[in-house]
Amino acid sequence: MSSRQEEKERRRQERLEREQAQAGKAANRRRLQLVAGVVLGLAAIVAVVAAIAAGGGGDDSSGPSSGSSSAKIPARQISDFNAAVAAAGCTFKTYTSEGRSHLNSDSAVNNNYKTNPPTSGAHRPTPAADGVYSPGDEPAKENAVHALEHGRIEMEYKKGTPQRQIDQLETLFNEPLKGVAGYHQLLFQNNTDMPGAVAAVAWTQLLSCPTFTDKTFDAIRAFRERFVDKGPELIP
Repeated sequence: MSSRQEEKERRRQERLEREQAQAGKAANRRRLQLVAGVVLGLAAIVAVVAAIAAGGGGDDSSGPSSGSSSAKIPARQISDFNAAVAAAGCTFKTYTSEGRSHLNSDSAVNNNYKTNPPTSGAHRPTPAADGVYSPGDEPAKENAVHALEHGRIEMEYKKGTPQRQIDQLETLFNEPLKGVAGYHQLLFQNNTDMPGAVAAVAWTQLLSCPTFTDKTFDAIRAFRERFVDKGPELIP
């Protein structure tokens, strides 16, 4: 009788141990699932914060890009500078420097530029960065003038320019200059109410085109080749 009782008790103990082991495994699985959920949640939060930081919170200026338009533009027909300018119906003029002094801050305004767009003169301490600017996100004229001092070429188009023509100018922007796409150039919507449809600007140099035609591209090509890196303070 005692042997049967002992066997029964042994089996009961084994069953209890199996149940406890299974319960322990289930608890471990739940803990692992909870930890994994917390890790995934933290990763999602980090991703959102990173996206907001990269996008400037969605409200700030995004700054220039390197450009990515694939709009087709006419192949080059005229390489000579004067001939290209004349064929496009543009005007070109060299101006006397209006000075190179710095304004006292990056919020200071200079309303005394004598050319439109400005080609030289007192400017803000920070130069506008190279690249393609979205309409409405263009640099202030005082920062743009500082970029000219550093030998940059600025291509500007009048407000209201059709998107197709903006895309074509972006394609031109990315044509290699000195072997590099976008080399030392800025492309943006004009914000000084310039009289022409398109302009190319360098330090004390202005190419102004009253209309935008297929011949405009050769005029700008010739202009930028002649005047890139010709500012009084060349900065790589």
